[in-house]
Amino acid sequence: MIEVHRVSVLVLVLAVSAACCLGFGFVLQQNAAQRAPLNDFLSFRLLIDLVKVPRWLGGIGLMVVGTALGAAALGQGELSLVEPLLATNLLFALALSRRQTRQPLGRQGWAGLLLLAGGVCTFIVAGEPHGGAATADPMRQWLIIGAMIGFALLLTAHAKRSRLGSGPVLLALAAGLLYGVQDALTRVSGEKFAEGGFAGLLTGWQPYAVLALGVTGLLLVQSAFETASLRKSLPALTAAQPIAGIICGVGFLGDRLRTDVVALSWEAGGLLAVVAGIMLLGLHPAMPTGTVERAERVPVGQLQPQPQ
Repeated sequence: MIEVHRVSVLVLVLAVSAACCLGFGFVLQQNAAQRAPLNDFLSFRLLIDLVKVPRWLGGIGLMVVGTALGAAALGQGELSLVEPLLATNLLFALALSRRQTRQPLGRQGWAGLLLLAGGVCTFIVAGEPHGGAATADPMRQWLIIGAMIGFALLLTAHAKRSRLGSGPVLLALAAGLLYGVQDALTRVSGEKFAEGGFAGLLTGWQPYAVLALGVTGLLLVQSAFETASLRKSLPALTAAQPIAGIICGVGFLGDRLRTDVVALSWEAGGLLAVVAGIMLLGLHPAMPTGTVERAERVPVGQLQPQPQ
């Protein structure tokens, strides 16, 4: 019992630290990406241009650290436990945005904060996520992963036709789904490394899929940041990732949640509260509006990003 408690505290610290780095990183990335030329939309030229911007590189550095901390948390705890904790990145994004915009938290901010934090706690306490035997059926694994990636592709295809309308939200949703799958495969990769070292890790397909999903998700996120405010893109990203991760965790990684009627009711309520809190925080006036005039866009490398 003592050992379980220690591991839970370690997972909590790692996951919340990861959420802090991710939240700060997202704000810095959007500060730079919103000034990128629109003809870079969904093109790898966007990433090449953004590499020239120090603020964006700082945001990516924080994202890399957050991803590493998240991977460490996944190595110590279940995906269904870590993913809701990672969703708190929006709290840290709002904290940095408030510093930039000097907006008070207000009723909306406090309500969103309480809903997000309370929903995460409710889901974890009610569900009691714990490990189990991963499914030995590869068809089930591929079915879940294929459905997630296929849905992300459909969202991306529709976003290309509505880049300044619903496009940013759809891209953020697609990236969230990919990141949820990436988290699941990161956990699998960690288990392979623990069992067989680098030789065992590099002979599997999972680490290469983690890299591909990460780069693709990054392109989708930056394109969403480029074409809309953080208010439109970050809530969708933050909401989609934990849901996709939990589906993968329960679907084929062996994560177990309580399944009695009362527990399921509280778990569903907790997830709804998390989503509601994410939406309230994402729409908070402190979040950057991304009001750079489209007609005045010039190549990113010629701009010095300004704080919101």
